[in-house]
Amino acid sequence: MAKTVATASAQAWRSVAWLTFLGTAASLGLSVGLNYLLLFSDAFTPFGRSMVTAVLLPLIIGVPLFMLIGWKQTQIRGYRQELNRSGTYDKLTGCLNGPVFTSMIERRAARPSAPGPRSGAFLVIHSEHLRSINLRFGLEWGDEALRLIASTIQSSVRAEDLVGRIGTSMFGVFLSGATEAEAKDIGERIRMRVAQVYFAPKGTEDALTIKVGGVMFENEMEFADMFRSAEQHLSGGQDGTAFELTHLHS
Repeated sequence: MAKTVATASAQAWRSVAWLTFLGTAASLGLSVGLNYLLLFSDAFTPFGRSMVTAVLLPLIIGVPLFMLIGWKQTQIRGYRQELNRSGTYDKLTGCLNGPVFTSMIERRAARPSAPGPRSGAFLVIHSEHLRSINLRFGLEWGDEALRLIASTIQSSVRAEDLVGRIGTSMFGVFLSGATEAEAKDIGERIRMRVAQVYFAPKGTEDALTIKVGGVMFENEMEFADMFRSAEQHLSGGQDGTAFELTHLHS
């Protein structure tokens, strides 16, 4: 592995050295050629020849060179932004990925003096029958089901709430400062809207269903504690009852 990396690095440096040599040679050739032509021209005085050389050569060499550098810098910024996004968000659903979502909650819990409310709610949302969808229609339709559910969750929460994908078919929603009534309203709204989503894999209409569980906390707690309690109280709500919200005390 190390040998492969070293070989690739050596090849890259050889390319840089070769490009530097060619660019320098071309610049020297252009400068010598232009001065040679101006030397035998009677249209310019010696001062005029020097001014033409001083102005024309930087324009010929500098403009395309700095345009190339600027274009490459723009590309690099785009790559960095894409890299940062891919390291922060789940590629399939567009939600925060599990490690980032967990880390954001853990950092908030570790800072007692952090601004903003310390109470709130944490919801766990589990997509039901995902395995069945994958088996009946294929993985691409299972992915589409997850995208639809994720989109519905994101459109059902408040702007300040955090939504993360914390498992293959599981999402977490962190509701900072939410009251119990607000948390129940958001959870029920998510469940109702998911049930209303039109999902027809291969032309066959199928229902999307989820289970929702949640906890209320008075002081922000570690992710593992909230997740464990919320997962234990996942409810599908098929009987029409509201999902259960337990209370955690630090």
